[in-house]
Amino acid sequence: MSESAEQKWGIAHVYASFNNTLITITDQTGAETIVKSSGGSVVKQNRDEASPYAAMQMAETVAEQVKAAGLSGLHVRVRGPGGNGNKSPGPGAQATIRALARAGIEIGRIEDVTPVPHDGTRAPKNKRV
Repeated sequence: MSESAEQKWGIAHVYASFNNTLITITDQTGAETIVKSSGGSVVKQNRDEASPYAAMQMAETVAEQVKAAGLSGLHVRVRGPGGNGNKSPGPGAQATIRALARAGIEIGRIEDVTPVPHDGTRAPKNKRV
């Protein structure tokens, strides 16, 4: 792609838990939301909301709206559940980034913004088997 005089970039905030995947596209500052989508808007069953398939469908629809808004590239911020819960992002995170790239959107930085506690609240007790 040729280097144009003015490339508009946005930020893709991807929240990927094991129950759902949320994609929010904002401007560079993060103040103005351009597009948002969730797993429940593309699949019928609740159990499929966090699936890679749902993430790919969401990313394709979001990519069309991003292009219509005039953005050429996105910086991606991936977030897992965090806190004293699970720190790793769910299955929808990687599928979202891959589908955005495949849709023709330039991907800039990919960073993990999962909140990590600096000794906050007590972790839940272990479940007995």
